Amino acid sequence: MKTRKLPVLIAALTSVAVLAACSGGTKAGGSGGGSETLTLASVDQGSVEDVVKAFEKANPGVKVRYTTSGADQYQQQIRTQLSSGTAPDVMSVWPGNGNPGATHVLAKPGYLRDLSDQPWAAKMPDAIKSVAQYEGKTYNAIFGQNGIGAVYNQQAMTKAGLTPPDTWTDLLAFCKAAKDKGTPAFALGNQDNWVTQLVLYALVATTVYGPDRDFDQKMQSGQATFAKSKWATALEQYLTMEKTGCFQKNPLGTNYEASQALAATGKTLGIIQGNWVIALLKGKNPQGTFTLKALPATDDPSRTLIPAAAGAGYGVNAKAKNKDLALKFVNFVMSPEGMNLFVKKQGGLPSLPDTGYAADPSLAELSTFITSNRTVPFMDQLWPNAKVQQTMLSGLQEIFSGQSTPDKLLDEMDTDYKAGS
Repeated sequence: MKTRKLPVLIAALTSVAVLAACSGGTKAGGSGGGSETLTLASVDQGSVEDVVKAFEKANPGVKVRYTTSGADQYQQQIRTQLSSGTAPDVMSVWPGNGNPGATHVLAKPGYLRDLSDQPWAAKMPDAIKSVAQYEGKTYNAIFGQNGIGAVYNQQAMTKAGLTPPDTWTDLLAFCKAAKDKGTPAFALGNQDNWVTQLVLYALVATTVYGPDRDFDQKMQSGQATFAKSKWATALEQYLTMEKTGCFQKNPLGTNYEASQALAATGKTLGIIQGNWVIALLKGKNPQGTFTLKALPATDDPSRTLIPAAAGAGYGVNAKAKNKDLALKFVNFVMSPEGMNLFVKKQGGLPSLPDTGYAADPSLAELSTFITSNRTVPFMDQLWPNAKVQQTMLSGLQEIFSGQSTPDKLLDEMDTDYKAGS
């Protein structure tokens, strides 16, 4: 989302997928004589704070100066900082190759330190390792797995007397029933362009990858295109949801923060987002109960897939001023303590096995889909360059504003994809 691939997760997380993104500011530990200071830039607002506190506690005398920002702003800033030599010691890095802050994009010009020699690198599952590496070397400390789906506000659902749909036909009926009751089904914050991809990715997982798990390989070999595939079907489904009234009025005038508020307070029955949003919803409504479910795209529930994949992790600046402390921080992030702090706060799942983590009940369906091999990566994580995703995000906003069409967008994505890396 951003996604995000959802690869599609698959990311997402984050972006997520994919991508998770929040607005933020600057925080700093106090300074004292003889203390070491680590600089950190993160998109994990709301969760990195606890990890920083735990890291400082485990390392007396160490202070972490960190900033948090939304993914759009962050991706623009980090490249400028890296090229000018002003980047922090440690920074958020997305898996794969799908956006300006992704592993391949930052590792290729030498901006990131090789982390292959760190103790956790060899333990990452192959699916996660593949998007944490560039040319066989690990550059990204990916601590969590994320999925994209429909996150329901259970109290709002009970009040409306509705239950989560598990077929495409039922989804449209659910949206109509919710609209008739005066409470739209889903909040959609398309003012932030990274949000535009999440509904599409959730539909593409089933529509495109359900019948063809090798679609990415066919794209890479030139045997498939966006325009002549079921990406077109998924995009039409997205617009059908909009026309049916699945979302609140004026998604383009609603940002990510505002969409969270709608879902958290029951002004919508839910939100289609990555699982990372659950912690944010609970922050806005501590008494609320929120559950992630797969978004159906066909009338056969057994064919439904979820975009689930590695979320954003952390990379070390190749020119970090405090390299030893930077490595100590990413190793803490990848330890059971650090990893579990992150995923508990974010409402995610750890990337490494044997951390002793008990998944939140809200993610029961996501956990089941992951263990049953019913997930696909966040789509953008396996694309050859970051331009494809950027074209998609701006194009989706243009479609929602009536300035573009699905056919035009998919043709433009094909052009950028064929341009390669």
